[in-house]
Amino acid sequence: MTENHTEIRADGAYKVFGRRGAEAVRRLRSGSTRDEVKPLGTAAVIDASFEVRKGEIFVVMGLSGSGKSTLIRMLNGLWRPTAGSIHLGDDDLATVSPARLREIRRTKVSMVFQHFALLPHRTVLENAAYPLEIQGVPKEQRRERALEALRLVGLAGWEDSVPGALSGGMRQRVGLARALAADTDVLLMDEAFSALDPLIRREMQEQLLELQSSLGKTIVFITHDLNEAMFLGDRIAMMRDGRIVQIGTAEQILSEPADDYVAQFVADVDRTRVLTASSVMRPSRVVVSISGGPRLALRTMEENAASAAFVTDRNRVFHGTVTDTAVLDAQRRGDADLSAVVEPDTRQVHPDAPMSEIFAPAAESVLPVPVVDDGGRLVGVVPRVRLLEAMSQTTSLDATPSTEDSL
Repeated sequence: MTENHTEIRADGAYKVFGRRGAEAVRRLRSGSTRDEVKPLGTAAVIDASFEVRKGEIFVVMGLSGSGKSTLIRMLNGLWRPTAGSIHLGDDDLATVSPARLREIRRTKVSMVFQHFALLPHRTVLENAAYPLEIQGVPKEQRRERALEALRLVGLAGWEDSVPGALSGGMRQRVGLARALAADTDVLLMDEAFSALDPLIRREMQEQLLELQSSLGKTIVFITHDLNEAMFLGDRIAMMRDGRIVQIGTAEQILSEPADDYVAQFVADVDRTRVLTASSVMRPSRVVVSISGGPRLALRTMEENAASAAFVTDRNRVFHGTVTDTAVLDAQRRGDADLSAVVEPDTRQVHPDAPMSEIFAPAAESVLPVPVVDDGGRLVGVVPRVRLLEAMSQTTSLDATPSTEDSL
């Protein structure tokens, strides 16, 4: 995520299909249910409010019929809201003129569809260049941009092929290249990978993240697959029956589900790949200064009933660990500080490390795993018992500390 700047904003957006949509909205606002207003029209999106920040992958997640596909079509102006507003930059898609809406679709927002939507009689290169042709870009310039987009998605050398000669995964890459060639600020992806085989789907997910790291697009990604949502999303909006029931990071949704529906939805998620060190770590209670004397270090360990301690400098930069026996030896020798007895701790992990990467370091020692940030500072520790607690779907991550947590 590059900036804390809002690219898309929805405020109380409704979409009701039917001739009496305005009346249906009034009743929904008064507390009527989706089923109760069905005689007036089908309420596909109800009171949707959210913001998508520039450079963010914002995933909209829900089962069939939840309203997610209707919502994404409102974001590119294919369907205007029955009530409320949807802003794309400074433009309110509910009120802009048809001419301005066409301009927005040509220059500000691109879409990648589930079933590729390629032109079968055109080559791969011509398909990738098509949005530039619509924009009126000169032929040589659109060729160069389309070639670069195809290179980015791994299709260099396939420019003269036709879609029918490609695999499903390759055709979806052409669809992605077409969106990238348009070079719009916003990329909308509607179930873009759901028609692909699992292995190809994972490859496309990884490629999207790789592209995003360099291009920094604002992406709204629609999916019904929770693991895909958790893998891709900077934030996730969970939808049910037309309403957004929770917005948060994967960790927030997994650890703090808003209701029973969300809790049941995330029950089967592999928590070890979603939760990170920062979400399961605790402050370390046994930290000693490398410049402090052995006597002070021994007192700290004694007060905390610990046989080892983590060592930092005055700026909290992590140096390693010391044991009580090593500190006793330093005291007997009359050492002024702990530098001679500090052991480097190669088990340290980054705060963003997924839980799945912490199990091996945790098995190497009874000591908690140190969590060290980009500046080399000790920001917390992960005791082994915390890993077990976090894996449990019923145990709170704020459970009472164990003896091991005291380190």
